[in-house]
Amino acid sequence: IGSSSALAVGDSVIAIGSPLGLAGTVTTGIVSALHRPVRLDGTGDTVAVIDAIQTDAAINPGNSGGALVDATGAVVGINTAIRSLGQSQGEGGSIGLGFAIPIEDARAIADELIRTGAVSHAEIGINARSVSDSATDGAQVQNVVANGAAAAAGIVEGDVVVKVGDRPIGGADELVVAVRAHNPGEVVPVTLVRESRTLTVSVTLTAD
Repeated sequence: IGSSSALAVGDSVIAIGSPLGLAGTVTTGIVSALHRPVRLDGTGDTVAVIDAIQTDAAINPGNSGGALVDATGAVVGINTAIRSLGQSQGEGGSIGLGFAIPIEDARAIADELIRTGAVSHAEIGINARSVSDSATDGAQVQNVVANGAAAAAGIVEGDVVVKVGDRPIGGADELVVAVRAHNPGEVVPVTLVRESRTLTVSVTLTAD
């Protein structure tokens, strides 16, 4: 078991799995990006956004659940998703955009499932949309959940969240993964822009 926190963009990685049913397949590539928020399809009502390692190692259907390892053979991630042009365009396979869950996240979830049988994530209690203009990039609050963490901290509709803790927020999906990097009950500083003014509030995160 390795550490995804030690990875840098450009590091060599190997994906291991059974793409298209071809067991024991390995493909090589590099780390293309780190901390890439990726929203997963087919998850029902659950908002599944992973804080992914992006790689250009060829990943196809069947690789999911396989290991992503570094040049020493240490597991740094679990292959989870690909981005493709879609079967309707004849490009349903790998186009060099694969995503893996960092091993630290996977281990934490596995440990909690083994220990308690369930997993809870930190939640801030807002619905947001990505915004980008010449003044502010971030996650704009569309509505605030009554009696939620954000409401208790004084966050209101129209605020644009630009940082959670030390992590800059460039959009709505990044807000989700930044919040879930913390634990329920943790007090986190949240920086936001309100009517062109920047302010920071302390938010006590709740559990989903």
